[in-house]
Amino acid sequence: MLINCVAYQDGSKLADLPVEQISEYISQPGCFVWVAMQDASTEELEVMRQEFGLHELAVEDARHGHQRPKIEEYGNSMFAVLHLVEAVGQDLNVGEVDVFVGPNYVLSVRNRSTQGFLGVRDRCEREPHLLKRGSGFVLYALMDAVVDRYFPIIDTLESELETIEEQIFAKGTARTNIERLYDLKRRVMVLKHAVAPLLEAAAKLHGGRVPQMCAGTQEYFRDVVDHLTRINASIESIRDTVGTAIHVNLSMVAIEESEVTKRLAAWAGIFAVATAFAGIWGMNFDSMPELKWKWGYPLALALIASTCGFVWWRFRRSGWL
Repeated sequence: MLINCVAYQDGSKLADLPVEQISEYISQPGCFVWVAMQDASTEELEVMRQEFGLHELAVEDARHGHQRPKIEEYGNSMFAVLHLVEAVGQDLNVGEVDVFVGPNYVLSVRNRSTQGFLGVRDRCEREPHLLKRGSGFVLYALMDAVVDRYFPIIDTLESELETIEEQIFAKGTARTNIERLYDLKRRVMVLKHAVAPLLEAAAKLHGGRVPQMCAGTQEYFRDVVDHLTRINASIESIRDTVGTAIHVNLSMVAIEESEVTKRLAAWAGIFAVATAFAGIWGMNFDSMPELKWKWGYPLALALIASTCGFVWWRFRRSGWL
């Protein structure tokens, strides 16, 4: 679905175009066309391929979707894949935006995401002195918008981790904490898969040999790389903390099981004392005077009770009960 198609010249907006007039404008000097699409069909991508002369392999990747974040060069054009990560309830939805960039055009195709880029276009149009840098600046603006949307997700994940950490030493919460930590770890990995490949790819757009379209915007791409580096460092920190928290919770489970075992062993020891006395007096030998004594039975019960009480007190003092 076509969202908008606009022609720009020297940083100023010329006109909203029908698709059929794209080829007319991109042939004009100093003019480039910025097209935005959402969930484009095969037929729509084929029309864009003919209008802009897109490389067939790049179009095929955009058609199939579910690509790893990357930036590839095809002659004098580039193809970039960015992951759009958005929170949906307690889960993360991963969309994708495929960006085709040439000397006189930018085509962005958004898939499986509700996050639009109208704000990015408005921002660029408010800064014509930057927009006049051409398609390279538009690519930066799109990448910057995608990367900036990762920061709130990082903040949410860190807040959730802090909440779980506060409950680690609460009794009876170990199993729930471990389940929450593994769910958190899974979402962190989703964000990791979006950030790490993009960090590697974006590093190619500043310093050394860069694509011609990005020659005048290297400092801007360096800013994007800096943001990605910070996000990646936060992800690694969260992963390390989650791993430590999981180990602590497993240790808490082992400690709780040990406490139960100690309590059971203590009560078993107490009943073993009573059983020992009962076993001795239950042998019924004729020479046992206690059997003929009228106070033998009460005295035996009192001795068993007092001995068991003493053993209970010792276990209690040792922290087993």
